[in-house]
Amino acid sequence: MDSFSFLLVAVILTALAFDFTNGFHDTANSMATSIATGALSPRVAVAVAGVLNLAGAFLSTEVAKTISGGIVEDSQVSLVMIFAGLIGAILWNLVTWLLGLPSSSSHALFGGLIGAVWVGTGGSAVRFDAIIEKVVIPAVASPVVACVVALLATYLAYVITRRTARRAVGKGFRAGQIGSASLVALAHGTNDAQKTMGVITLALISTGALSHGAGPPWWVVLSAGLAISLGTYAGGWRIIRTMGKGLTDIQAPQGFAAETSATAVILASSHMGFPLSTTQVCTGSILGAGLGRRLAHVRWGVAGRIAVSWLLTLPAAAAVGGVAAWVADQGDLGVALVAVVALAAAAAFYMLSRRRPVSPENVNEAPAPEPAATVKPAA
Repeated sequence: MDSFSFLLVAVILTALAFDFTNGFHDTANSMATSIATGALSPRVAVAVAGVLNLAGAFLSTEVAKTISGGIVEDSQVSLVMIFAGLIGAILWNLVTWLLGLPSSSSHALFGGLIGAVWVGTGGSAVRFDAIIEKVVIPAVASPVVACVVALLATYLAYVITRRTARRAVGKGFRAGQIGSASLVALAHGTNDAQKTMGVITLALISTGALSHGAGPPWWVVLSAGLAISLGTYAGGWRIIRTMGKGLTDIQAPQGFAAETSATAVILASSHMGFPLSTTQVCTGSILGAGLGRRLAHVRWGVAGRIAVSWLLTLPAAAAVGGVAAWVADQGDLGVALVAVVALAAAAAFYMLSRRRPVSPENVNEAPAPEPAATVKPAA
């Protein structure tokens, strides 16, 4: 196998590795509220999410086409640029996973690719108009829309059931959450799994294996679906704790409202080919569910840290992707150096996570108090 073919295989494997990190990074999107309310046990929840992520990957390929030929000029993209962009996305996913922050895997991927392509060929290969239309506008609008829809849905849920016994309400909505959480997982597969399909398709186009504007082959769809489903089953317990217990206090009616609202927004965007962040949609819906219940407590400090991570995702991943592209462009030795550094960083993040592990057994424990709570009162 010559070096060119070897690099193509390396890019495909790196793309699937990113897909795996996307899976465990975004498990919380579909299952955090169901785990928090007790509608599903942690292990069952991630198993259901993994299966439905795989099924969702086969429902549509519109988002994959947007990635492979929408945000960058595929005719000017090389394998080295794609490899470097994936490295930037993977490292940012691992940083935010370690911190328990539900940042956007989608925007990490976009940022990594944009940074790598910009360094590799210049700004002319980046379609800034498409980025504004397909990435930036949905990134701003989708969490707001999801928040408003979930707020209204939560308010209606409590109004409609106000004369019903609280125990019966909780039991009924927990049963409903099994279906609504499953729909979120299915919708997640239709959107997020396609992003890796798009990257692999872009790599195949750059080598001439596929024609410009081609969609993903069946084996790309299958492998991307399997990778994200396995990552989902691994469980991103640190982020599940943040979204299920850290952002607001979730009851079963709120969880059901948040999940159905997120599903509606994600499926609508997938149908239109908008590769939005399912993380931002689901976080917005959980925040809206918290605001929709009277006397519910929203932890704005946690929400603020999440918002900061959203703002940093695109430029941070772009910076790492750009640096990786510059190093990898020096030849095979540069590619190997980038790969070794990325593997070492991933191992270091994993070891750091073991200091305060989060697992299915403690995922529903209350989060640490906000820093403001430790301020001493005045004399």
